[in-house]
Amino acid sequence: MNKQQLAAKIWESANQMRSKIEPNEYKDYILGLIFYKYLSETELQFLKKEDFTDADINALKEEDADTVDYIKKNIGYFISYDNLFSTWINKGKDFDIANLRDALSAFNRLISPAHKKLFDGIFDTLQTGLSKLGDSAASQTKAISDLLHLIKVIPMDAKQDYDVLGFIYEYLIEKFAANAGKKAGEFYTPHEVSVLISEIIADHLKDRKIIEIYDSTSGSGSLLINIGASVAKHIDDKNNIKYYAQELKQNTYNLTRMNLVMRGILPNNIVTRNGDTLEDDWPYFDENDPVHSYNPLYVDAVVSNPPYSQKWEPSHKEADPRYARFGLAPKAKADYAFLLHDLFHIKPDGIMAIVLPHGVLFRGGEENTIRKKLIEANHIDAIIGLPAGIFFGTGIPTIIIILKQKRPNTDVLIIDASKGFVKDGKNNKLRASDIKKIADTVHNRVSLPKYSQKVERATIRENEYNLNIPRYVDSSENPENWDIYASMFGGIPVNEIEELQNYWEAFPGLRETIFENNNEVNTKLKANDVTTTITEHKAVVDFNNQFNQAFHDFNNYLKEELLSNCETVKISREKIVLSNAIFKRLEKLPLIDKYEAYQLLSDKWDVIKVDLEIIQTEGFEATKVVEPNMVMKKKNGKDVEEQQGWKGRIMPFELVQETYLSDELKSIQAKENRLIEITTEYEEQLDKLAEDDKEADAINEAQDGFVNAEVLKEAKRIKAENKKNTNFDEDSFEAIILKVNDLIAEEKTLKSQVKTETIALHNKTKATIENLSEEQINELLELKWITPLVNSINSLPKTIIDQLANKVQTLASKYEITYADVAHEINEAEKTLATLLDDLEGNDFDLQGLNEFKNFLHGKE
Repeated sequence: MNKQQLAAKIWESANQMRSKIEPNEYKDYILGLIFYKYLSETELQFLKKEDFTDADINALKEEDADTVDYIKKNIGYFISYDNLFSTWINKGKDFDIANLRDALSAFNRLISPAHKKLFDGIFDTLQTGLSKLGDSAASQTKAISDLLHLIKVIPMDAKQDYDVLGFIYEYLIEKFAANAGKKAGEFYTPHEVSVLISEIIADHLKDRKIIEIYDSTSGSGSLLINIGASVAKHIDDKNNIKYYAQELKQNTYNLTRMNLVMRGILPNNIVTRNGDTLEDDWPYFDENDPVHSYNPLYVDAVVSNPPYSQKWEPSHKEADPRYARFGLAPKAKADYAFLLHDLFHIKPDGIMAIVLPHGVLFRGGEENTIRKKLIEANHIDAIIGLPAGIFFGTGIPTIIIILKQKRPNTDVLIIDASKGFVKDGKNNKLRASDIKKIADTVHNRVSLPKYSQKVERATIRENEYNLNIPRYVDSSENPENWDIYASMFGGIPVNEIEELQNYWEAFPGLRETIFENNNEVNTKLKANDVTTTITEHKAVVDFNNQFNQAFHDFNNYLKEELLSNCETVKISREKIVLSNAIFKRLEKLPLIDKYEAYQLLSDKWDVIKVDLEIIQTEGFEATKVVEPNMVMKKKNGKDVEEQQGWKGRIMPFELVQETYLSDELKSIQAKENRLIEITTEYEEQLDKLAEDDKEADAINEAQDGFVNAEVLKEAKRIKAENKKNTNFDEDSFEAIILKVNDLIAEEKTLKSQVKTETIALHNKTKATIENLSEEQINELLELKWITPLVNSINSLPKTIIDQLANKVQTLASKYEITYADVAHEINEAEKTLATLLDDLEGNDFDLQGLNEFKNFLHGKE
């Protein structure tokens, strides 16, 4: 299975194993054990590279000082044979919780002095939490043993562009965060927010050869890792990126270190600290040599997602160089304390990004003073308003602030990105197109209607340094207006037609073809069929032709990019290459939103990327691999994994059947369609039955279906009693039973045939995939990767034209019924009601009441 499927399977199983343990705690067990497996296998890979035999590995003991020192010197730690993850698995039922406790204790003793900072205490959270897994050693052993066997399938040899381990680790962290409620904010920044910040930071750093990045509230380290991955796309050697991280909570700090180490980052490029960022600032120094190892830490980029509006202690910090220039954040809200800390640590040409609550933009008091000084010192580069509900555990509106030490411009770019998201369960989620649009807007510093605005410092001063986003960017929908003239007399207001000016500019002459003027403020619809008129208009035809010309070679371009180079294409950069190709083709085309096109690419890329990763990792032959299709089933109240047929590693069975086995597929589909028809015919025959006949044994108790066994008996009886005459009236009970009897026989035969043919087709599909020629593989990959993307891109012009037709039709319908029409209908209804009232009878008081009501209807007082 691919890494997405494997990650989902591990999460599902782990979540079931968790039982009553809180997600925030359980993550420390499974993530800690995954890390231990990584360290074990890293050591084994090193030993095999160093020509250690199996016998040598089996003999690894802590008492062998020379071997221990050699291994520690090279990988930073030593694990004896008895304590290796693979040894535990081989023990089977002989594994005991004591094995894990002993191994974790031994690990702490056997860390290289040079790697002490990196590994010291990294398993403390796991070690101290084992007692929560059960009341007895036996129950704890079972819980850990289950986890060991769950994660043993995770491959640990991270390869370029196919980091399965890193993907699964990130996947599990995100899933635990989604289930951890408010505690999620302690250790996780949503992946999409990380990617957005990463793209902005990476663009700023893309021309540098050596890069240092720092996260002052690192959590699980995911934000730092994503930034490293984005920066690595623009740098020749990813080992030229150095990572600094600081985290307050011990268990979360351990996650940071594990996550960084498992991404294959060189140990010398990882510098981490467990401490309070606001109280225990860098400079960082080695306790053994505090003078000569002093490092005040100025880096190329700082990122952070600190706890929002946290209390802190500002006393005696007036002279702290981080805050001296700007002032101290209020005691009740440390937001600006974190911001100033981050700003202090970037180089003159550096950049920082921090996630904060929206209130920091407009709150008064000390925060306003700090905000004013930051603006006057020209540090605030951009403000990005994010959608609400985008962070786990909180629904408050959040923002990203981008700051720099030195800037050539003095304006502030303000972006309201709060409307761009998709609903994902309880949370909102940035789409790929939302991230791309925000990042491009920051990069190009452009003002876009209802989205972004470059605000001059003079304007901000006039607003008393209030940076509240709605003051500068109005992203609200235009209120619906009703034209008084058109409401009274009909027609379509000219000013509402002019709101579609972008369409009229793109399609010259179309407006005049659709509308004609009643007067200078009002028009009427001239076209009888709006959609046809628009579609057949010369300007629209030219627009379609221009689009087709721009994309006429797109299919061949994709084949060259993806099929011809599938084993060598740089996966991490290819999405950018493809998006640039699409944007280039769209440059001179009006109306089409390039970010909508980007989203179409992104949706398809997710499938293409997985396949490319498999091909580049396992070879082109992976396209012909068929593997067991494993599904979870309930048996005796337990979830059991069973094989249910086969599935293609890359090639979908359905696609192969549609392409090469269409005759067999159509045969099955025809029989399945006939089975659906038979179900309908059962209902028709049931409806024909007289009510008395529905009391027969052949009809079920609810009288909504037939009882097959009884129908067969009844049909047999009818045939036996009417050997010479079976010519019954078609609506008679006998005819209906005989008809249903025939349907049952036909249905039974068809079901048997469908089952037999489906099994045969499934097996034939398996054999077909395993014997595909290179030409067939390329054809199938084109159908899977390229055809859906080309078709979705080619649908964009039609979407634009349909949108215009709908807008025009809506305008025409809006004023189709005038106020006079409505008033006339009301008047007629009142007259009719008054006439009906004349026919009513009652006592004197009733008649007086009715007469007064009629006066109201006639407008009398």
